[in-house]
Amino acid sequence: MRFFVGMFALLGCLVTVPVAAQKKDVVVAPARATPPLTTDTQNLLLLDLSTGGRVTIWLRPDVAPKMVERIKLLTRQHFYDGLAFHRVIDGFMAQGGDPKGDGTGGSTLPDVKAEFNYLPHVRGAVSAARSDKEDSANSQFFIVFQPRLSLDKKYTVFGRVLDGMQYVDAIERGEPPANPSRIVHAYIAADNPPAYVAGPPAPALGAPVTLPGTASGPNAAKPKLAPATRKAPVKKAPAKK
Repeated sequence: MRFFVGMFALLGCLVTVPVAAQKKDVVVAPARATPPLTTDTQNLLLLDLSTGGRVTIWLRPDVAPKMVERIKLLTRQHFYDGLAFHRVIDGFMAQGGDPKGDGTGGSTLPDVKAEFNYLPHVRGAVSAARSDKEDSANSQFFIVFQPRLSLDKKYTVFGRVLDGMQYVDAIERGEPPANPSRIVHAYIAADNPPAYVAGPPAPALGAPVTLPGTASGPNAAKPKLAPATRKAPVKKAPAKK
């Protein structure tokens, strides 16, 4: 009996030792910071676009505090007012925030260190544009039209469109666009911005012009026809004698 009791005790040790070892190897992930409320006006970016309305973007300082700080600072300096979306790819994204308008510009502030995080590049995601260097984000950003998850953890997502995505969808396409859409004004909601005001209407073209041949009625001008083409006379070959 003592023999069996000893065997059971030995087996118990063999079973419990690996479990104890596994507990030592467990890595506890750091707790995620709490995101701001979607009603927190300190973290709502408002973009009044030339496409006809206001876009509300929820900023995420919990995952990208440096980039959010940069966006807020430049917005309050009116840096983005009037800037064009210089690179817009249908089914992918709209990129803006470049004062040069060709993708090579930025602010005079130092570049921002990468803050790659768990937020995905889904529709409406707002992410920091950069060069081949990971720590080269500055003022440029892009808004995603359709999911592009291959960019996850390679670019810093710092926000998400909450409202007005239809105005993002209406941004003129092109690299660069022939007639680029622009950020008319950018605001932080906590700064009590004015309500969105639509841009001036397109200039009137004047009274309609009637082209010849398109009017109706007895006095309508008749279109002029091109002169008929005359065929040159065909010379017959001389008869054989």
